[in-house]
Order: sequence, then C-alpha cells, then structure tokens
Amino acid sequence: MKREELKRMTVDQFTAEAEYYDNHYTMVSVDYPDIIAELGSEPFGNVLDCGCGTGAMLVSLSEKYPERHFTGIDITPKMIEVAKSRCLDSVDFIVGDCENLPFGDNSFDVVICSHSFHHYPNPQKFFDSVRRVLRPGGKLILRDNTGPLWFILKSNLYFLPKWRRRYHLGDIRFYSLRKVRRFCRKAGLKSEKLEERPVHKLHCVARKPKD
Repeated sequence: MKREELKRMTVDQFTAEAEYYDNHYTMVSVDYPDIIAELGSEPFGNVLDCGCGTGAMLVSLSEKYPERHFTGIDITPKMIEVAKSRCLDSVDFIVGDCENLPFGDNSFDVVICSHSFHHYPNPQKFFDSVRRVLRPGGKLILRDNTGPLWFILKSNLYFLPKWRRRYHLGDIRFYSLRKVRRFCRKAGLKSEKLEERPVHKLHCVARKPKD
C-alpha cells in the first residue's frame, strides 16, 4: 500500500469518528499531564500541536496559559471542523500534513505531538519538518506508544508483507527508543529525554540547537 493511500485511510477513518472522538479515545488524554509538565519546565511563547485532532489537548493548554498562542494542525478536515467549533480565542486550527508543516522557518518555541506519530508513513520527514519550524533552542515533546521487541514487531504494519498487514485507523508503526533517537539525530535534534514510561508509553523531548 502506497504511503499516500495510508494517509487517505487515516482521513477517512477519523472523518467518520470526529464527532465522538473525545468520548471514545480517552487513552490519549493520559498523556496530557506529562506534556503540560514539560511545557511548564521553561518559558515559551507559542506552541504547535501536530495531529491535534478535535483540539482537546489545546483546550487544557489554553486554559492553563491564556496569554500564550497555540496552533493545532491535523490532516483530517472534519477533526479541524470540530476543533474550530470550540471557539478558542488563543488557538488557530488548520488542516495540514505534519510531514510537511505549512509554516515558516523558526516559527514555534515548542512542537507537541501526542498519539499521532504512529499514523505518519514518512516519520523522518516529520522530524525534519519539526526541526525547520522550531526556533533555535525550541523543543519537540513527543508522546506515543512503544515497548519491548515483541510489541514493536506486532505493531510494525507498514513494513510487513502485504498478506500480514492489518491496518486500523491508519495505524502504521510504533517505534523503539533506538529508532526515535535515530530520527532525532538525522533531523539535527538533540534528544534530552527518551524513555519508555508505564503501559508502553514513549516520552521524548528533543531540542533544536541554538547555533
């Protein structure tokens, strides 16, 4: 299956589920406290949420930091439509591809990505794009699933033989810590935190160098 087809699958699935996404995917919200803690560790001006979905994460952030500016991007127009209906004054929502972020260089202090990364068929392009839009010294906060080898192999959908693939919700692959470290290094980001947290959770903080 071609990578653009996988993206269309993601759009189709989440178009169908956008209206009730927040009620059925509470597993995503368990990442919010760790992301908020990372944001609170140092000053920031603006934040980009990649794969923002219906904007639930940005509701929490805009309430905690009403004086800051936030941007949410998602590839599914229906998800952005639901997000915009929240009418958040300090948040802009746009439809776009997180592997090719439609923003200028050095635009954001922080980029966050929670449980969206495993939908991306070109993961290195995402990291490269994040580095471009981050300001020097800015950081990426990435949350997703990871785990031991058996968990990674079971979830390695895109690279399995065609007869063994089982795509669900546009899911493609969960990555090992080693693989994520390699994505960071190739993109020119320095991984400051890279660990597996309880229940197979990946927690990564990577920074764009200042020089």
